[in-house]
Amino acid sequence: MIHVEDIRKSFGETEVLKGVTATFETGKTNLVIGQSGSGKTVFLKCLLGLFTPEEGSISYDGKVYDDLSADDKRNLRQEMGMVFQGSALFDSMTVEGNVKFPLEMFTKQSPSEMQDRVDFVLKRVNLIDAHHKFPSEISGGMQKRVAIARAIVMNPKYLFCDEPNSGLDPKTAILIDNLIKEITEEYDITTVINTHDMNSVMEIGEKILFLKNGLKEWEGTNKEIFKTDNEAVTDFVYSSELFKKVRQMYIEERN
Repeated sequence: MIHVEDIRKSFGETEVLKGVTATFETGKTNLVIGQSGSGKTVFLKCLLGLFTPEEGSISYDGKVYDDLSADDKRNLRQEMGMVFQGSALFDSMTVEGNVKFPLEMFTKQSPSEMQDRVDFVLKRVNLIDAHHKFPSEISGGMQKRVAIARAIVMNPKYLFCDEPNSGLDPKTAILIDNLIKEITEEYDITTVINTHDMNSVMEIGEKILFLKNGLKEWEGTNKEIFKTDNEAVTDFVYSSELFKKVRQMYIEERN
């Protein structure tokens, strides 16, 4: 579990996060949504320890980050997996090399132990025969799966995903959503996902945090988001005609 208590983050005179409090539960897919400029990326970087809030605290399973020693902070970061928006794979490395990289950097495993772990996670993301291919030789969806495999190869407690469906077709996006949700539940990970994708919200949004102008505007589940009368949320969620129709269907069924 990750608990964020009243964090504030500024850059110069611009306050980006203005006192955000939230709890992200273990074994659930926790989504952070909001318009561009709402503070989502800064918020995620605070959770990763890349930015330090000026006020407030972030705790990981009861351990307050600011209270940890330098060694404990380093150990905590090794318990975090990250899926970047553009996958961020090394072009010069094979799929196997990309996934093995964190093991080589941060563990003292033997070559055979590392190979076993790489084989395991690639099988888990359904990439059995891609070991020796380079990123340029595989599809965008496969690259995302490689990124997920790399993110979980260290068996993390916390998984962070920044726009994991960016640039993917709808069918592949659903596959990636389902894979992240399955892995979250299977390994009991605390997963936090930044997304603009409303399909992701409706498919896997077990906990949703909606940010607006650096403030927590709303939080709930993908079932509760249909019921809210919060104008900022409804303007964001129902900006597309598809979701306007879905909401209307929900209202008609409720009545």
